[in-house]
Amino acid sequence: MEYILILIAAVFVNNIVLSQFLGICPFLGVSNRVSTSIGMSGAVLFVMTIATTVTYLLHEYILVPAGLNYLRTITFILVIAALVQMVEIILKKVSPALYQALGVFLPLITTNCAVLGVAILALGLEDSSLVKAVFFAISNAIGFALALIVFASIRERLELANIPEGMKGVPINLLVAGLLSLAFLGFAALV
Repeated sequence: MEYILILIAAVFVNNIVLSQFLGICPFLGVSNRVSTSIGMSGAVLFVMTIATTVTYLLHEYILVPAGLNYLRTITFILVIAALVQMVEIILKKVSPALYQALGVFLPLITTNCAVLGVAILALGLEDSSLVKAVFFAISNAIGFALALIVFASIRERLELANIPEGMKGVPINLLVAGLLSLAFLGFAALV
C-alpha cells in the first residue's frame, strides 16, 4: 500500500514538474512534439533511476560514514553529469534519430533540477531504503513523462488552433502549463 501511495503522490499529487516546478527547462523546451517528448521521457526515466540508485548508495555508504554529508549536492551533480554523458553516448550509437531529435535538449538533463531534486528528495523518505528510493525515482520519472507528453500533445493541437497573434508561442504555452498545473492540483485529495 505504501508503494501505491508513493506512485500516486509522485505522478499526480506532487508531480515533479507541475506541483514542485522542477524540470521546467525540458518541460517547455522539448514539448514541441509528442515523439520527442517520449524520447526525452525515456532518457529522464533512465537517468533519474540510475542517478537516484548511485547517489543513494554514495550517500549511505560513503558520504555519511565518512562525515562528508555536506558534499552531497556537489557529488550528486557530478554523478548526474557523468550519467547524462553516458546516456548521450548510448543514444548516439543505438538511436541516432532520437539523438538528433533531442539535439541540444539532451544536455539539459545534466542541468535538469528534477533529476537532482528527486535524488535529494529520495533520501528524505520515511523509512528510506534503496528499493523505496528507486521506486520513488521511477514514480517521479513517470510523473515527469505524463506531464511532458500531455503538454506536448496539447501544444501540437494548439498549432492547428486559431489563436490571437499576441498569444501565440510562449504566452499560450505558459498559460496552458499553468492550467495543466491547476488540473493536477485537483488530485490533491487523493493522498
